Amino acid sequence: MLISLQDVGKSFGDTIVLQGINATVEKGERIGIVGENGAGKTTLLKILCGEYQLDEGEYQIGRGVTLGYLEQNSKLDANLDVYGEMRRAFAPVLEAMAQMQVLEKKLELAPHNQELLEKHAELAAIIDAADGYNMDIHIKKVLSGMAFGPETYEKSVSVLSGGENTRLRLAKLLLQRPDVLILDEPTNHLDFETMEWLESYLNAYSGAVLVVSHDRYFLDAVCTRIWEVEANSLTSYKGNYSAYLPQKEAAIALQQKQYEADMAKVEKLEDYIARNLVRASTTKMAQSRRKQLEKMEITEKPRSGPQPLNFRIEFDVSPYKELLIAKNLSVNIGERVLLKPFSFEVLRGERLVIAGPNGAGKSTLMQVLDGKRKPSGGMVRLGTGAKPSIFEQQQLRRAGRVIDAIWDKWPRFTELEVRSHLARFGFRGEDVFKNCASLSGGELARLRFSEIVLERPNLLFLDEPTNHLDIYTRESLTQALMAYEGTLLIITHDRYLMNSLECPILYLENGEATRYESYEKMMRRSEAAAPVVKEEKAASPKMAYGKEQRKRKAELRARLKAVEDEIEQIGATIVELENEIALPEVLRDHVLLREKCDALDDNRFRQQELFDEWEKLLEEQEQYEQES
Repeated sequence: MLISLQDVGKSFGDTIVLQGINATVEKGERIGIVGENGAGKTTLLKILCGEYQLDEGEYQIGRGVTLGYLEQNSKLDANLDVYGEMRRAFAPVLEAMAQMQVLEKKLELAPHNQELLEKHAELAAIIDAADGYNMDIHIKKVLSGMAFGPETYEKSVSVLSGGENTRLRLAKLLLQRPDVLILDEPTNHLDFETMEWLESYLNAYSGAVLVVSHDRYFLDAVCTRIWEVEANSLTSYKGNYSAYLPQKEAAIALQQKQYEADMAKVEKLEDYIARNLVRASTTKMAQSRRKQLEKMEITEKPRSGPQPLNFRIEFDVSPYKELLIAKNLSVNIGERVLLKPFSFEVLRGERLVIAGPNGAGKSTLMQVLDGKRKPSGGMVRLGTGAKPSIFEQQQLRRAGRVIDAIWDKWPRFTELEVRSHLARFGFRGEDVFKNCASLSGGELARLRFSEIVLERPNLLFLDEPTNHLDIYTRESLTQALMAYEGTLLIITHDRYLMNSLECPILYLENGEATRYESYEKMMRRSEAAAPVVKEEKAASPKMAYGKEQRKRKAELRARLKAVEDEIEQIGATIVELENEIALPEVLRDHVLLREKCDALDDNRFRQQELFDEWEKLLEEQEQYEQES
């Protein structure tokens, strides 16, 4: 057991956040923590990390167990570059290496000094425990997985985007390899490739993982247990998110059935007591029933759970068929090309997802389409009758109260109408008088959608609308967008939403825009070319096996031999480098050690490239053999 919570409680003033929490974390577990925004998930994480003191109960952590915590808004050192920030994860190792250099100079003068030898062994143990001599290999591996190529190593942390900042913080934490990895919404701002890499990494992680996430695909791919934080308590369910849902429904149904049975029994006892207590012949029996009723433990009525938002987005005026037209549209920022000349149109009632890696220019393209930014070339226009509404990725802070945000724009509404409308978006009771400046990201998003519904648009531009929403509100928004009969252009990394919309996807990467007809085809885009080639070859008549084919076959044999020879040479070089890295004189010279590690990494990368080429050449050779 790594962590144990027994009857844990935490309050802030008179507000109870957590009460009676009992849970354990075992080695190798992957625990997903779900619940409404404000339910206490982050408070629970801060208790686990020791940042919050308990008001009641007991929290135990195993001896020697290390914790690593990724907060939602933690900061990096703005004075460092990307690689320098990653090296900070090895701060104890770097300090031990620096001390070892000084110590080794002393040992040259006194090689038999027992105190110096013991200190040297302690420092070596620190370095070996963290695999410090392979530090640069580990750094490059994790940076590569988090989409930081060699060209970003010297990039200043101060100029990183929000998504890059999240990825670098996560990469740094993964390098520390704690026994328990605690992550608070790690998938925010991650693109598809990075999310898939992270899922694979966490599945292979040797320690335990606790993660707060509102991404149901991520929870399904990673988690072996779900903790639901609701009504100040915690309930544990086996399996991933998809397994948790039917378990919860079954538990609620069973509790409701038991509650109804208990209430029926109570009603029966009360009726018997009322009819028989005043009769002398049955008084004793009625009193016995009363005692039975007083001792009876009645099952608690099931909680209603998170209230889904119940809203629809409707419009009054139907626009012309061609609602958005882009011709030879190009988008640049400075000298960087985000979109090469590209033409497309979106018709009335269609949906289009804009996807792609972080930094590909999705938000910039959306600003061009919705009219906030001028295109670098070509043209874009909205069709006659278009009435758009825009949801921006970062909702601006605004003045005034929540109720005023609606009342100022629609002053003819009565207070009852405004409050009833806001209640559909989770603002109930005194929440409507909250200052907008104090709202969370999720609350700002809900407030903006409450305005969009009243705007009654027939064209929606949405930029990452689910980023700050909890998993239940995401579900409500997904249902509303699926039911929307207007035209929708949406940027999202939410794979569940994207798949649910069942619409084409415009994928941006390296200045190119590619249209895929479905989410599944986009996710399999790397395989898309192969079937087409095979079909074309199958459809064409078999070519005569002549001079050109024999020439190509000879070229293949020669290239295969050359690739095999180079693979063998690089294999020998890798073994030689690994032996050299283990030499004491190399270990003592940290500049030389880094050069050797870089060379080893480069050779391994080149070896993989050659293996990939060898497989392709072999496939082509086999194809020629079949034709001949």
